[in-house]
Amino acid sequence: MSENRAAFNVEPAGQPGKRVILVNGIPASGKSRLAVELSTRTGWLQLSLDGIKNPFLQRLEGVDRAFNRVLGQASYQVIWSIMADAPQGSTFIVDAWFGFQPKEVLRDYLTQAGVTQVVEIWCQISAELAATRYAARLDQRLPGHLGAEYIPELKILAAKAQPMEFGPVYYADQDQPVEVHIIQQWIDNILKEQ
Repeated sequence: MSENRAAFNVEPAGQPGKRVILVNGIPASGKSRLAVELSTRTGWLQLSLDGIKNPFLQRLEGVDRAFNRVLGQASYQVIWSIMADAPQGSTFIVDAWFGFQPKEVLRDYLTQAGVTQVVEIWCQISAELAATRYAARLDQRLPGHLGAEYIPELKILAAKAQPMEFGPVYYADQDQPVEVHIIQQWIDNILKEQ
């Protein structure tokens, strides 16, 4: 854990660097709702993997799982390109399931984007609640997203998924009511300390 944190959470001398709040968790773990509320409270720009990918799914037909993954990887790259072009002192909230690619990919993107502080909100959720939430929104998902056939895989993922741990991690238990103001206070305290 300390090896991952060593590369980030170091402000350049004399000026604030770029900061990112990773809102991480498996599909249907409550990331987007939490990220949007944090963005509303803080004014920090929220970038969402699905928010970038979905316009392509609206226009492309016949997207299978393999192509959906390619679109996801490209959308992920867009997030870090936007961040790389942002001025020093910028703070972003990034909503994604970061475990869909190797951890080293995220480390490289953070470095290339010039991120100096990383804070992570881990949306922890039980397999049953994740499956229930995923099933409930199937009719709202665009074609190209995985369907009901993904639910057994999602349940397995819920049992083994872990946060990235490139900085301090807040565990948001999605099986309980999430108090965003407490998470915001925790983030504020972490960012002030560093």
